[in-house]
Amino acid sequence: MNLLTFDKISTLSRATTNCPFLSRTKQTTLRSLCTATSARYPSLNKLSVQATRCPVMGPQLTVRAQETVAGYASMAGNNTADVEQIHKAQGISVPEGATVEMCPHAAAARAAARRAEDLAAATKTSAAEATGCPFHAKAGAKAADTGAFDYDKFFVDELEKKHKDKSYRYFNNINRLAKRNPIAHMAEVEDEVQVWCSNDYLGMGDNPVVLETMHRVLDKYGHGAGGTRNIAGNGALHLQLEEELAALHRKPAALVFTSCYVANDATLATLGSKLPGCVIFSDKMNHASMIEGIRHSKTEKVIWEHNDLVDLENKLKKYPKETPKIIAFESVYSMCGSIAPIREICDLAEKYGAITFLDEVHAVGLYGPRGAGVAEHLDYDVHKAAGTSPDPIPGTVMDRIDIITGTLGKSYGAIGGYIAGSDDFVDLIRSYAPGFIFTTSLPPASVAGAQAAVVYQKDYVGDRQLKQVNVRHVKRRLAELDIPVVPGTSHIVPVFVGDAALAKAASDKLLVEHDIYVQSINYPTVARGEERLRVTVTPRHTLEQTDKLISALDTVFTELDIKRLEDWKACGGRAGVGAGTEALSPLWTDAQLIGAPQTLKTGEKRVVDAKGVISARSRFDRLLGRKMGPVEPHGSKSVLQRELFAGRRQSAASGMSV
Repeated sequence: MNLLTFDKISTLSRATTNCPFLSRTKQTTLRSLCTATSARYPSLNKLSVQATRCPVMGPQLTVRAQETVAGYASMAGNNTADVEQIHKAQGISVPEGATVEMCPHAAAARAAARRAEDLAAATKTSAAEATGCPFHAKAGAKAADTGAFDYDKFFVDELEKKHKDKSYRYFNNINRLAKRNPIAHMAEVEDEVQVWCSNDYLGMGDNPVVLETMHRVLDKYGHGAGGTRNIAGNGALHLQLEEELAALHRKPAALVFTSCYVANDATLATLGSKLPGCVIFSDKMNHASMIEGIRHSKTEKVIWEHNDLVDLENKLKKYPKETPKIIAFESVYSMCGSIAPIREICDLAEKYGAITFLDEVHAVGLYGPRGAGVAEHLDYDVHKAAGTSPDPIPGTVMDRIDIITGTLGKSYGAIGGYIAGSDDFVDLIRSYAPGFIFTTSLPPASVAGAQAAVVYQKDYVGDRQLKQVNVRHVKRRLAELDIPVVPGTSHIVPVFVGDAALAKAASDKLLVEHDIYVQSINYPTVARGEERLRVTVTPRHTLEQTDKLISALDTVFTELDIKRLEDWKACGGRAGVGAGTEALSPLWTDAQLIGAPQTLKTGEKRVVDAKGVISARSRFDRLLGRKMGPVEPHGSKSVLQRELFAGRRQSAASGMSV
């Protein structure tokens, strides 16, 4: 624990009468400073570092650090006798071969020493940078106003607005553990939590064949791509990933971007600005990346009510058929879980001469027999029968969509985004979009890992089936406890709170008191008054972890007196909660879930599909050589390590010392 950690915000409140910094700083900001680790001094939190600048607290912290280190001095110096005496007094039997470095008592001493060293360095730096209380120093600076614009005041005032309307965003220090997904540690390595809000929907971020592929590519091609796609950064791995994505959506071409935010922004901005007199029809709940792309296009924009086909048609019919039009929408809306009526939107596009732009970010990997998204899922049996063919299937919903965008950073557990469509459309974006042209391309290892994930999921349906099974289980359990969930037919589980402060308090309670991390979602991601906890259920969550989540949510709702479903019904409902739409049938049917793997229990290992592994490896035979045998486990020796080990053996055989 850091030297200055306030477990209760009430402790801070008692000090505000004497400290102008504490009295003028929001408690939410103090909480954030308490839990955020300093990048410069890793053993301290940011509030500790701030306190070193105070003429009162600074010297006290130094004294306390010295006292702490003195108490551990002998063990910090690896004094074996003192450590053995503690073990003897506590009846601890030390295993044969154990060293003092393995002892938690000595480890605590070394940690205390590190904190004292960081504190001393921070205090020394603070003394050199500023004298006296930083709050009073700032006040003195204001007194000497030169008449120039007060930038600091502007920054503070803008942040204060976020604090006042409870929309200020907090960033938790979460470090997912590859071997123990969905477990992560926070700033302190031993401080572990269960993650229930990751967008790595299928756990592909630590899939063994993905990691194996990335290690092999890293050893051969290094880390960075070396430049933009047009200058030294256009490698074979980038090209074959694009070919893979085009085949996934049965389109002629695809183009990879650094993220799907960039893909959406760049594509809509470029199309909207190039098409003469273009009008873009945007669903009211579209993602910020699409909104920004439309804004950057500087073309006419028409917003239609979310998933409202009547409203869309009424607005389309106001424009001549020959006017270029783009209907931009998402398949799965990530904050409410609703699914767009894609087939019917295609009908309207054809009727009124528009092209369709479909964002499948929260659907690729999760829907369809090969994971191509909702557009594929709507013709599930047809696409399943077509197998691995890259050819379009005329008349299917996916074939009727003109432009599909997707991400590699969610279900595929990697990074990057992409577009898929006709050859000429993709070439147009490649040739004109600044967001593609003027940025460094993705690292080869990330690109290869993404392709391995795409191929694996094309061959193995079990992960997305099990995710749907687990989602159904969680939604049913929440309904039994009258905990409100925004109704939807997708995998999204938005636990409705309806108040920004309560949503943040609930997230904090889950994290601090139950070791469960679920991020609160507030404005502008959702409308004010529609705040929620966005729960992500994965195939990797066990039955026991699910039980803990449900119990913790029930407890937190009770302790904070958050409205239950019946309460929302009584006041007329909000955001679809309590409006009589709770009993919606999921997009995945019972028949499509036949053969799904069983939900994991504690200690059980996930399924790693042999066919998926073979297919993923085969894509890299030409570049990396053929790979056979079991998938290399996490932490396996790299090529360099194997070569060094082989060198040691050879040297030992010849009598040389290495």
